[in-house]
Amino acid sequence: MDDLWKCLVIVLACLGRKACGSEIINGEKAPDGSLLYMASVQVRGVHVCGGFLISEDLVLTAAHCDDPGPTHVVLGTHNLKRVDDGNMINIEKRWKPCNYSTPGNGKDIMLLKLSRKVQLKNNVQAIPLRSSEIHLNENTKCRVAGWGKNKTDGGAVDELRVVDVAIINQQVCNDTWNHYLPANVICAGGYNTKKGFCQGDSGGPLVCNGKAVGVVSFNKNSNCNYTSDVPNVYTDISKYLPWIQGILNGANCYD
Repeated sequence: MDDLWKCLVIVLACLGRKACGSEIINGEKAPDGSLLYMASVQVRGVHVCGGFLISEDLVLTAAHCDDPGPTHVVLGTHNLKRVDDGNMINIEKRWKPCNYSTPGNGKDIMLLKLSRKVQLKNNVQAIPLRSSEIHLNENTKCRVAGWGKNKTDGGAVDELRVVDVAIINQQVCNDTWNHYLPANVICAGGYNTKKGFCQGDSGGPLVCNGKAVGVVSFNKNSNCNYTSDVPNVYTDISKYLPWIQGILNGANCYD
């Protein structure tokens, strides 16, 4: 019965993320001892999204990762075949912005409260968030990481992969997307480059200068054969710091 459930979860995850991101394209295996904040967001042992630890008991991910209902996260390993009870932590509560609907309408961010605090040590660390005072210049070198396929029609990988991407001018991004972008997003990778993310790695962080600045949200038409079409799109974390603080202050629903 467990095998049947896992198959169903995989099917639902694939159907639910046709417009969203997941595989790292033209990246490399993440070096041991790096990216210690990365989390695999899972449903009963099946990886469905990326995420990242921001405190001892809080993980950030994408709001669209709420379907099909994640049950736990895995921390402290790059290899999803090397998971035990010490790596796996149940999700106690999930918060999305009140009027979130789809990634294309914005507000694609979700906060996960873990059932217990993790010990920050050599293989697990939290990552600081970008504040609104930090300006991202065009061509700033950043990185995005995740688990999954490494090409559009490829197979999934068990080991974390990472790729360098550059920040793209917001006006250029809006123009290439024909001004269909929601508010409060950042663009990086997938445009004039063959590097970026793809379906399945949603929720992972865009990291610039050691800070998490964005959350993997969506690309175009599930096509990861990147050349010069349109940029990848991330939720701008700095615009949601009041939302995060509102949740921490006890609000059940806060926009």
